[in-house]
Amino acid sequence: MFVKQMEVGSFAIFAYIVACKTTKEALVIDPAADCERILGETQSRGYTIKYIVNTHCHIDHIMGNKRMKDLTGAQIIIHEIEAPALTHQSEHSFRMFGGEPSPPADIAVRDGDVITIGESSLKVLHTPGHSPGSICLYHNGMVFTGDTLFVGSVGRTDLDGGSTQTLVTSVHQKLFALPDDTIVAPGHNYGDSTRSTIGHEKIYNPFVGKRGGY
Repeated sequence: MFVKQMEVGSFAIFAYIVACKTTKEALVIDPAADCERILGETQSRGYTIKYIVNTHCHIDHIMGNKRMKDLTGAQIIIHEIEAPALTHQSEHSFRMFGGEPSPPADIAVRDGDVITIGESSLKVLHTPGHSPGSICLYHNGMVFTGDTLFVGSVGRTDLDGGSTQTLVTSVHQKLFALPDDTIVAPGHNYGDSTRSTIGHEKIYNPFVGKRGGY
């Protein structure tokens, strides 16, 4: 499986290209901005984007959905709880962030579902807390954590539908249950490195690790 981490836009957001090297099918996680650059990266490697996957419905992560869908025709995937929010946010808010309102979801997923591209697949982990329908995506040895878990931090919980205790529970029950050597690929470039591991975050994350946390 091919994975490319790309920092996009003005909010230190990480978008990810994930592709099957055999079939050349790809998906992009949270293409919040710089969609032409993301598309150019995929096309230069011969990949075709089949899906746009949103880890949650906050504007900073979905404001590139329309442009990416227009460019590729890809289907939009999000957790079923947050699918309605894709089309129920104000255009003014999108303009403030410099993006466009998202088209509706084409596919709604829930915990345990599998998103398949060619011979590769990502398992959906429902990890509420940052938002009610936040998801992480797991493939052997790597987990894309959106705004649930950062390098050395966690997502904020003071927005509508957020809950600190729910987020902590999600991290401990869903993410910390993964093998310690699992690579953590976060949704923002907020840490002192661009990636981490589950084992490292278990110990050193000051919000949920053994040496800190609630």
